[in-house]
Amino acid sequence: MNILVTGGCGLIGHNVVNLLEQLGHDVAIIDNRTTYGLVPQDEINYLMHERFKKIRTKSVYKENIETAVTVDYIIKKHQPEIVIHMASFPRQKVVNVNPAWGSRVMMEGLINVLESSKKYNVKKVLYISSSMVYGDFSDDVSEDAACNPIGQYGIMKLAGEHLVKDYARRGSFNYTIIRPSAVYGPLDVEDRVVAKFMLAAMRGGILKVNGAGETLDFTYVDDAATGIVAAALSANTTNKTYNITKSHSVSLSQAANMIVDIVGSGSIEIRDKDADFPSRGALNIDAARRDFGYDPKVDVREGFENYYTWLKNSLYWAPKAIQQSQN
Repeated sequence: MNILVTGGCGLIGHNVVNLLEQLGHDVAIIDNRTTYGLVPQDEINYLMHERFKKIRTKSVYKENIETAVTVDYIIKKHQPEIVIHMASFPRQKVVNVNPAWGSRVMMEGLINVLESSKKYNVKKVLYISSSMVYGDFSDDVSEDAACNPIGQYGIMKLAGEHLVKDYARRGSFNYTIIRPSAVYGPLDVEDRVVAKFMLAAMRGGILKVNGAGETLDFTYVDDAATGIVAAALSANTTNKTYNITKSHSVSLSQAANMIVDIVGSGSIEIRDKDADFPSRGALNIDAARRDFGYDPKVDVREGFENYYTWLKNSLYWAPKAIQQSQN
């Protein structure tokens, strides 16, 4: 099957591509490999080099999805049956820094993908949304819960869901919407909570916890990618929305303490909650279990241990952690 993955060089995206290729599918990728103006270029270069070791396809386009003619050309050329749309600004902090650019990517870029998918008879569009669409929520939240996003990232993700559904309503293609949460793991950038905690501990520094009681549904990247691929290929997911998470909430203070224990160094500083981020719990994944057998395997401690093992053996991160810990 021909499948296009936008954002296919990202943390989750390159794992999705790897799984699809193992299953024998022909995959094309659109990914601009940007730093978002926040991630050091040498870090991106290293991550891309490592991620490409897991990707076989030569059909990789370093392009922006905001450019309609480019998206149209690629979808016309490859004639995908499924488009997995992962290209996006990755989190609220990045959108806050440049909301206009974020809007072009998350809204205009999405419309370009949807228009070309309609034009060239794509059968299914899998849209990667976010648990941020719910806003504040506690544990066991299912997909039919009210969505009250806090912040522009969650607002635009929810708007994207409505756009995808509207194209499907008009008969353009079928859709599946995926809502992941707090995905982490090897080959991630430093500027995320688990990576920040882990590298701070490795450097013997301070893990800064914004709200001791705040929780996240931490999801290991392999589990997230496996769920996305299963949902994309299943015949049971037509025009439905799914939470794809570990479905287990862990407080930020628990996560920080766990990481200090795993690494064997570091200290913890408790700060006030970040008002720009909603309070979140664990999402209910019963629908994903029922419809396509989603079964996340990696618990939080095991995932943290896997990530730490990768970091301390990384040719990029290990020297940086050692050097900074000695300064």
